[in-house]
Amino acid sequence: MSIEQAEVLLEARIADKASVKVEDVRDVFAEYGLPLVVSPARPRSLHVHRLRVAGERTGDVQPGPFDTSMGFSHGLTALVASNFRGKTSVLELLTWCLRGTPRSEMQNRVRGWLHQVDLDATVAGEPMGFRLDLTEGEITSAVVLTGSDHATLADVRAPDAGLGITPLLRASSTDSYAEQIAGLMLGRMDLQPLVNSFKETSTQTHGWPAYFGAVYLPAGGDKALLGEVTSNGLPGRLLQVFLDLPAAAALTRVKTVHDVRQAEDKARRKAAKAEADERALERERLEEELARAREQLARLVPGDDNDGSLVDLAHDAVRLARELADAQDQWDDAARTFRRARTERQQAAKLLNDVTESATARLLFHGLNPSSCPRCDQDIDDARRQQERHASTCAVCAREVTGDDEEPQEITAEAQERLKTSTDIEAAAKETLEQAEAVVDGLTRKLEDAQQQLRRAQAAADLPARLAAQEDVLRLEGALSVFREPEGPAVDDADVKTIKILAAAADLLEKDSKSAAEALFDEVNKEITELATLFGVPSLQSVGIDRGARLKIYPVGSKQEWFSDQTAGARLRLRIAVVIALLRVGRRYGVSTHPGLLLIDSPKSEEMQSADARKLFAELATVAAESDLQVVITTADFDLARATLPADTIRQAEIGAALW
Repeated sequence: MSIEQAEVLLEARIADKASVKVEDVRDVFAEYGLPLVVSPARPRSLHVHRLRVAGERTGDVQPGPFDTSMGFSHGLTALVASNFRGKTSVLELLTWCLRGTPRSEMQNRVRGWLHQVDLDATVAGEPMGFRLDLTEGEITSAVVLTGSDHATLADVRAPDAGLGITPLLRASSTDSYAEQIAGLMLGRMDLQPLVNSFKETSTQTHGWPAYFGAVYLPAGGDKALLGEVTSNGLPGRLLQVFLDLPAAAALTRVKTVHDVRQAEDKARRKAAKAEADERALERERLEEELARAREQLARLVPGDDNDGSLVDLAHDAVRLARELADAQDQWDDAARTFRRARTERQQAAKLLNDVTESATARLLFHGLNPSSCPRCDQDIDDARRQQERHASTCAVCAREVTGDDEEPQEITAEAQERLKTSTDIEAAAKETLEQAEAVVDGLTRKLEDAQQQLRRAQAAADLPARLAAQEDVLRLEGALSVFREPEGPAVDDADVKTIKILAAAADLLEKDSKSAAEALFDEVNKEITELATLFGVPSLQSVGIDRGARLKIYPVGSKQEWFSDQTAGARLRLRIAVVIALLRVGRRYGVSTHPGLLLIDSPKSEEMQSADARKLFAELATVAAESDLQVVITTADFDLARATLPADTIRQAEIGAALW
């Protein structure tokens, strides 16, 4: 099947799985710049030829100016020197030139020695010369040159039109050089940035420095199987450098875009729900405020809807108060008249009783009946009146009353007439009093009603408070009348279709990649097991690597373990075994796209016995020779290098001397 046929088949499969048109699939992939292609494995060769370092060394070991060049073999090159004599620095300088930034292992003291760093290399078939000028450990000027071949570039540090040497980039600072190298190398190596979703809201992009982790292998103590970073699935993505599995590159980008779009849709729905909840709370608050405002207005407005004039009501209240006062005066007069009439009736009744029973009383009937002595105002007590009645003596002067009782019937009749008259007067006075009481009661009720109306009118007349209450009610009613009800998240058909297409594409590409990897990884696992055993990993029965670059370890007679559970020495040996196995199987199937350069620093220092180290060096030399792989490895073991490697592959310093 041709590439064009594979691409057409892929877009048709995605459209069928997502139940959309093929044109919709093309539009989505074009919108996000996704590769709807099945790319063949692409060669990404990276070989180094010559490194030159010049500057001035300070300290106790060989102080003074230096200008050293060293060449690298096509296969394995061993850098041999005593500890702390510049072996690792060579790897870091290669890294600085090729990656754009050195690793943290590059000491500031060593950087401070450097004035010039030159590297001749071949990048994806193109000769390049990396030329760095430094001051106090920082780049002050840098240029990357290209020419017809690396021999032409040797010893040239500036563009030369006559020799056909032209610049690919120029930089005037450390940061500028790092940024430009990253772009240059991605382009020349035909690599896409490694993109992953970050917290389901955005993406993170990792460029050429992350890829370089497949070139400069981590030390044994690092937990990552490939590269320098264990998070965000980067080790698995670096497998693309070793094995260009079908659909692997497209899968990574499709999954990232899908995860971000899905996260955006989820966040949008969450925000819409939060807004709806907030709107519901706002409506509830407005309704509660409106209820309170209406209650306040009801307290300020009379209940009978008849406010009346405050002045008229006050006038009526004053008038009724005055009429009530006059009526109370009349009632007081009527009450006094009634009391006098009652007293006179009582006295007339007593007098009738007296004249009926006593002749003395009849004799004194027409006389005065004082209550006190007319001369001294001394009260005439009951004893003297009893004396008058029974002893016939005057209650005033105490003399005996004498005379003839000639007309008793006439006196009795007169007393009776007097009693009748006083009784009639008392009855009339009582009637007048009752009428006065009725008037007072009526006026009192009217006055109370008038005062109640006046109080209500006064409350209603409190215009600022009443108007404020009315304004609150109207404002809140208006707010509720135009209140926008909460809405659910709007369904965007285009977004739904996009996510659906991306999900279908990710699923299909995942299956294609998994299917393609199964056969390869069976062979890779066998190679890793054989090599790791050869390199001295003890009691190893088998291993299992997956597309996420996770390595399972199956020791003999023990339960499964992970790569990160191993000792530092075992991790380094397993890592080298994995790299060699991937390169071998990849080249066997024609899917290896590793740049073909490996930098390995002092593997023997990671708890490796001499016999195991010899096997490792010999195997690396064999793999490099048969696979067009360039390996630069360092060691402080002079005997190890001489015993396992050809002399022309060794770059050796004298014992105790600096390598450069």
